[in-house]
Formats: sequence, C-alpha cells, structure tokens
Amino acid sequence: MIRPATSEDAPKLAPLIILALGHIASLFAKSDDPNDAIPLMEKFIADKGNQYSYENTLVYEDENGVIGSLVGYDGARLHELRAPVLKVLRASDPDFSPGDETEAGEYYVDCVNVDPAHQGKGIGKKLLNAFCGLAATKQFNRVGLIVDKVNPDARKIYEKVGFQVAGEKDFLGHTYDHMVREV
Repeated sequence: MIRPATSEDAPKLAPLIILALGHIASLFAKSDDPNDAIPLMEKFIADKGNQYSYENTLVYEDENGVIGSLVGYDGARLHELRAPVLKVLRASDPDFSPGDETEAGEYYVDCVNVDPAHQGKGIGKKLLNAFCGLAATKQFNRVGLIVDKVNPDARKIYEKVGFQVAGEKDFLGHTYDHMVREV
C-alpha cells in the first residue's frame, strides 16, 4: 500500500532515506558512516516545512511494515524547503552550499528508496508511478530527478518507468544525469 507519510513514520523512514542519500548523508553527519545522520534525518522527517518532511513523502507499507518511500516536492520550492536543512548544516559548516538539483516547473523526486531485503520487487517503480500520478493531479507536466552517473542500475529503473536524460547537473561534487518524465 502506498500512502502519505506521517510524522510518526520518521524512525522507520530515516534509515531508508539514508540509503538513498548515500555520500550526501555522510556530508550531513560529518562522518564516514552515513548512519550517523539518522538522528538528524529523523528530526527533519518529523518536522514540517523542509525538503525531507513527512509532508513531502510517500510511504510503501506492507505486512512487513514501511519498506520503501519517496521524497519529492515542487522544484520551485527548493530554496524554501531547503532553508531549515541548511540552517542546521551551516551551524557546523557556514560555507555549505549544495547547489540546485531541481528547478521551477518540475515536480522533483528528491530520493526514492526501498529496504534492501525487498528490492527487485517493483516497489520503487510503484512509488515512482504514484508520485507521477500525484504530480499530474497537482497540474505538473513534468517530473524530474537526478541520478549519479556511477549508479547505472538506478538509471535503468528510472528509464523503465519513462524517465529520459534531459541534461546533467553538478551536485555536491558529483555529476548527475538530470532525468525527466512527462506526465
């Protein structure tokens, strides 16, 4: 079942989102271990008005509990939604500036993740399709995302659900393919 997340989902969602963020979570935690960012992510998820908020999250839940999620929002709201996150991160690194990975006019997939024990079952595709349906109901014509060039498996999944490469974005020291899907 796919449903909107609640603030109570934060402890279940944080480890999943950390999986999707990868090296970005390590930057957040100022640690080589991305899992050190779990407490910070739990706070962001449970709070309103930021890019990782439960307000911007779809959850995939089955008899095993929460096993997948997708965080996404209106690309035009990136700076507004990122501001609370940057406030926390800049407390320890005043020069932290991640750059813009999305843009106005696109409903943006910030991260999609599935518990490793449940990958390969089509859950990510279901979440992406549900998010694209949500984008259409909000009058968006395009859904966008970025995928690290060193992650061809993820790119293949996005292509299977209709995303196409539309360009490149440099983000936090990596080059990403910017992929879009018309809805």
